[in-house]
Amino acid sequence: MHTGTTKKAFITALFCTAAFAAPNAALAQQLVPEWTPFEDAPPAEGSSDGYGAQDDQPVRAGRDRPKLEVTPYIEAQQVAVTNFKDGTNDVLTYTTVAAGIDASVQTRRAEAQVNVRYERLIAYDDGVDDQDTVTGLARGSVNISPGLSLEAGGIAARSKVDGRGPSPSNLVGNPDNITQVYSVYAGPSVSTQVGALQVNADYRVGYTKVEARDAGNLPAGQEQFASFDDSVSHSASASIGMQPGAVPIGWSIGTGYEREDAGQLDSRFESKYVRGDITIPVSQTLALVGGIGYEDIEVSERDAVRDVNGDPVLDADGRFVTDNTSPRLVAYQEDGLIWDAGVMWRPSRRTSLSASVGQRYGSETYTGSFTYQPSDDFAVNVSAYDTVSGFGNALNDNLASLPTQFRANRNPLSGDLGGCAFGQTGSFCFNDALQSANNAAFRTRGVSAAVSGKVGGWDTGVAVGYNRRKFLTSDVGAQAQLDGVVDQNYFAAAYLGTDIDRKSRFDTNAYFNYSDPGFTGATNVLSAGINAAYYRQIYRGLSATAAVGLDSFRQEDFDSELTGSALVGLRYSF
Repeated sequence: MHTGTTKKAFITALFCTAAFAAPNAALAQQLVPEWTPFEDAPPAEGSSDGYGAQDDQPVRAGRDRPKLEVTPYIEAQQVAVTNFKDGTNDVLTYTTVAAGIDASVQTRRAEAQVNVRYERLIAYDDGVDDQDTVTGLARGSVNISPGLSLEAGGIAARSKVDGRGPSPSNLVGNPDNITQVYSVYAGPSVSTQVGALQVNADYRVGYTKVEARDAGNLPAGQEQFASFDDSVSHSASASIGMQPGAVPIGWSIGTGYEREDAGQLDSRFESKYVRGDITIPVSQTLALVGGIGYEDIEVSERDAVRDVNGDPVLDADGRFVTDNTSPRLVAYQEDGLIWDAGVMWRPSRRTSLSASVGQRYGSETYTGSFTYQPSDDFAVNVSAYDTVSGFGNALNDNLASLPTQFRANRNPLSGDLGGCAFGQTGSFCFNDALQSANNAAFRTRGVSAAVSGKVGGWDTGVAVGYNRRKFLTSDVGAQAQLDGVVDQNYFAAAYLGTDIDRKSRFDTNAYFNYSDPGFTGATNVLSAGINAAYYRQIYRGLSATAAVGLDSFRQEDFDSELTGSALVGLRYSF
């Protein structure tokens, strides 16, 4: 797919995805029956409007009054960048022009938000090239009829190509080892009551594309490997069960299927499972949960075409040429019994905790979550996860978990989305999925925690996390160098902002990332940065921006960088 066609297609897709569906918890493959002992539990029947809101229950904020906000804008900016450590103190300057839209809708039947931006960099210094960038995030849901909803989501962002290469924290100018990533998904969800039985079913189809980019310089002795190209993914699940009440315990039986087919080496991820779960209430606020089932996961690929020396052949984009006559090479296979056991604790409507330990993927697994929302504009979230996935599936899973109302923080100097999106009910980070645009499937384990909300008139958000990926490839195929490699990443992000008065605002962002790519001979990467921006309305939709930033990057075998950047610009919002 040509780069220009890809950009146009995904801009269109990001706008379209902001009109659909509902949060899709069933696709997480954790089929513990719902257990909500408080009065705000979703009603089984008798709702006043047929869409889940009873007369004697408060409707979620914003859904009782239709709300529509659409703000298209155009923007022009002048940017200056210098590296304080290159010994020259040269200042590179360039101009950017951008167009974008911020839109949000909240009604009783639908919620959606879209934040999309196209930027053209116009260079007139030798150290910067002209380029186009698309960044955006969209998530939406719509209730088509009682029990039937449709959801969609999309993201356009920039990601590292290779975890071993340079890792700039502020993507101004022409950063090395950076590529453009696009991903969209959509699908229906069914949730209905049949007598005392709760029936759920979900389906999701997604598409992910990564543009071809060079990783740049790599540490001595390291060979560049082919990056992810594109994939189509499918995910489906269904369950039937009962909550505690009619019977002493809750129970559910569920099944699911996931598949991702990637263009590079005809790679395939396939997972099937069936399982049963029970919920045993211990008190009004505490329950024991457990489940057991069978799962079959297989990751496979084909070999690359080989030259006369037996080396894999690459195409013009630096990707493998797939040998379609090659037999499928199994990279990972695990089938057998799976189980988990844990607790669910919900002492109030605003606090919940779940934790479980079990056996899956051939070893012990530990998962859990904690949410605390003391008010409508403040939330705390902690999540521990363990799953096997491909690059496209991981992005789609993250999108499906994103709230339909969120705050997408952008770097004021580069226009890029931050690694985390913050909302009234919490936040979600994409750092694990965008750790590197690698073609191999992987087992990913990690933990993330975030706090977001308003404190003393300030909008705040803090997120920290750790992610560990173990790559799964055939040890005799073209990607054999990746097999069993463990890639680890630590990250932190924070923002702080406030309205100074009716016409001006101040925002600041700070971020930190430390990664260990795991390859023998590859070195760890440390990057960090901070920026601040001041926005001032001049006249009816016309506003001015001034921003400054300081970013650092350190890695053995590379020249360290300490980059300063500054920006002034004008925006007109229609």
